[in-house]
Amino acid sequence: MRILGPRAEVLDDPEAHEWLDGFLFSQAGPIYAGSNEIQRNIIAQRMLGLPKS
Repeated sequence: MRILGPRAEVLDDPEAHEWLDGFLFSQAGPIYAGSNEIQRNIIAQRMLGLPKS
């Protein structure tokens, strides 16, 4: 994706479209994981009274 630039976003080709979806959703994984960890830290600190980790 980064090598091809805008040409990689060919949505007319079903095979390329599947690859593009996979690439874009793979970028969201670390964001989701971080969000869960932040929520757990907030619950631990505010509700359970645990120290900051």
